[in-house]
Amino acid sequence: MRVDVRGARLFDPAAGLDRVADLLVEDGAIAAIGHGLPHGDETVEAEGALVTPGLCDVHVHLREPGQTHKEDIGSGLRAALAGGFTDVCAMPNTKPPIDEPWLLGQVLARAAGHPVRMHQIAAMTKGQAGAELTEFGALREAGAVAFSDDGHGVARSTVMRLALQYAQAWDALIVSHAEDPELAGAGVMHEGQVSYRLGLPGQPRSAESSIVARDLELLRDVGGRLHVAHVSTKETLALILRAREDGLQVSAEVTPHHLLLTDEAVAKMGSRAKMNPPLRTASDRDALRKALREGLIDCIATDHAPHSDREKEQGMLSAPFGVIGLETAFSSLYTDLVQEGLLSLERLVTALTAGPRERFGLAPSVVREGEAARLSVFDLAARWTVGPGALRSRSGNSALLGRSLKARALGIITEGRWHPVAE
Repeated sequence: MRVDVRGARLFDPAAGLDRVADLLVEDGAIAAIGHGLPHGDETVEAEGALVTPGLCDVHVHLREPGQTHKEDIGSGLRAALAGGFTDVCAMPNTKPPIDEPWLLGQVLARAAGHPVRMHQIAAMTKGQAGAELTEFGALREAGAVAFSDDGHGVARSTVMRLALQYAQAWDALIVSHAEDPELAGAGVMHEGQVSYRLGLPGQPRSAESSIVARDLELLRDVGGRLHVAHVSTKETLALILRAREDGLQVSAEVTPHHLLLTDEAVAKMGSRAKMNPPLRTASDRDALRKALREGLIDCIATDHAPHSDREKEQGMLSAPFGVIGLETAFSSLYTDLVQEGLLSLERLVTALTAGPRERFGLAPSVVREGEAARLSVFDLAARWTVGPGALRSRSGNSALLGRSLKARALGIITEGRWHPVAE
């Protein structure tokens, strides 16, 4: 099987590539890059389009098993394809949690054969109860790419310390949901001037930074590799910077919604802007953008968290936390940051490709002859409006509903085939 892409801008910062050329894929690998290449069995007319390494999202919630009324593996992976992603890492806080090898094998089997490859993160503790570690070795052998109790802050320091120690035997990454449950309490948004004005209970920024400080001290004590999920405060960034300077193996991710929105969005959108960690202040948002530009933040991850309309319409006090983001991540960041000169296209692509793949030990995607072809193709000139009819996710709880965005995925190339975004 051969696929040829005609006249695209081939853009891969990791490979130092930025040129307009044709690309030929044969037997799943990039066979040639140049001009006047032979046609394949499938031809992608891509003049003016952007071809990048395959986008990789290391933080999604696909809700299967247990909550398939919100999303299932099939609908979630279709949403990922529509956003230009070739790889996603699913979090384990399903019902039941992915804490046993047979469960992990079951969900990986459900995802098999889809153009988007799903990698599974396993629960760090049994039942995600924060007390007893899961069997890291058996889960790693079953295919777990990392371990996390995402959705739940690990309150017991002894448990987190043991996890960092135990993971080293399996060269495993620990992903921290940095939240002190007591400090977060019943807070439904960031604690500050906006929460006071709206009369809503808030979560202090120390609910995040205090746990990050603890986890980094444990990392300093016993070693290992730590990834801080969905960073939201400037205090957390300062802690990560110091740890990096001290040589600790710590990485971090930021979500599109924390890069684009502030807690003021709650006053306008209500529960559509209810997420965990909560949207913070403009100074936090600007600090996150700066950290992304400078490489302190390694990955952009959506924290795609689908919920039904009925659940999200309950109001701020009762609605669940979370927002979907797979289909809008590249477009929204390209529109609001790259087009506005606040972030380079190079940093955007790197944080969605090489950064997450390297930190999570996933196979690299490089636009180079001889390399496996896992590629994303975007029409940067396309304009589209975020709305229920334009989304493939089973849920519509986007914080960007009604927004007009620039740039949209045309499709992906994986397993030697062209997979266009279905109309």
